[in-house]
Amino acid sequence: MRIGFLLNPVAGMGGRVGLKGTDDKVAEARARGAEPRAPDRARRALDALADHAPDADLLTWGEPMGAAVARAAGFDPVVLGTPDDSGDDTGAAIDTDADDTRRAVTAFVDADVDLVLFVGGDGTAADVADALDGTDTPMLGVPAGVKVYSSVFAVSPEDAAVVAATFDRTERREVLDIDEDRYREGDVHPELRAVASVPVAEQLQSSKQTASGTVESLAEGVAAEIRSRPETTWVLGPGSTVGAVKDELGVDGTAIGVDVYRGGDLLVADATEQEILDALGDDNVIVVSPIGGQGFVFGRGNPQLSPAVIRRCDVEVVASRAKLDDIRTLRVDTDDPELDERLRGWVKVRVGKFERRMMKIV
Repeated sequence: MRIGFLLNPVAGMGGRVGLKGTDDKVAEARARGAEPRAPDRARRALDALADHAPDADLLTWGEPMGAAVARAAGFDPVVLGTPDDSGDDTGAAIDTDADDTRRAVTAFVDADVDLVLFVGGDGTAADVADALDGTDTPMLGVPAGVKVYSSVFAVSPEDAAVVAATFDRTERREVLDIDEDRYREGDVHPELRAVASVPVAEQLQSSKQTASGTVESLAEGVAAEIRSRPETTWVLGPGSTVGAVKDELGVDGTAIGVDVYRGGDLLVADATEQEILDALGDDNVIVVSPIGGQGFVFGRGNPQLSPAVIRRCDVEVVASRAKLDDIRTLRVDTDDPELDERLRGWVKVRVGKFERRMMKIV
């Protein structure tokens, strides 16, 4: 495995000194006595990586962006460049910026790495994703920033090492960031900055997007998928979450009923079980959201979605992050024990424009 390793040396410095971030605040953070946080977290990640993948080829960037910590962890890294273009990778006093990050990532891609492993926060993630745009190279973050809203980060430095050493597939996940000046004034509004390929693993965190805008972003993503599959019959369940999808599609559906949609047309509004069955085609998908507080996907509030309907459809479960935080697990009660058993297990619940969260149906 070839891993491109990148460290943002100032990531997270503003947190403990009350700056709530380090974007454009490095000098002030230092004036307040801030100590670097990222190098220690980078060392934890690389120590763990040395245990799990000792034969990995590590490519990195000159100091202070990774070379020294890689050597300290026992690796013999290939240093592809330096922040100041001098070729001297010992310049720990050099200040780095977003352009240095992008140049390093571009060099990693040119060197055909299997993964870009970076240490930083949401701003670093956005810069890495920007440099990876248009490539198939996945990225994975070691969390070291103040905010870390994005879903491209592992839960801990050690988890990042495990994921880097063991992943075998990737998925698209969201890179979010916020305006730190507005954030310092109490206005928390994460914005989607990019969508990137990330290893599939349970050790990754979910996005920390606030409730505002979450359902809208989710609805936009689901509606885009529906439009991209005009031959598919979509059975749109009741509730406000799926209602937002209907609104995004421009469908005059029913808030507490089931609507059937295909190819830009509302086939049936407030459909009965039989009307749904009659409208189904060769490729069918139910879009349903669990009941808040209870977690029921089927069997509460949507009897039209009978066992006969469910058996002829794929199922897309959608929900806001806040709803899933309250539910923890999902449930089904279709009046068909065999179907209930088939539905039980881990499912991917769509919670954002592209992001999904693993939830268990019990």
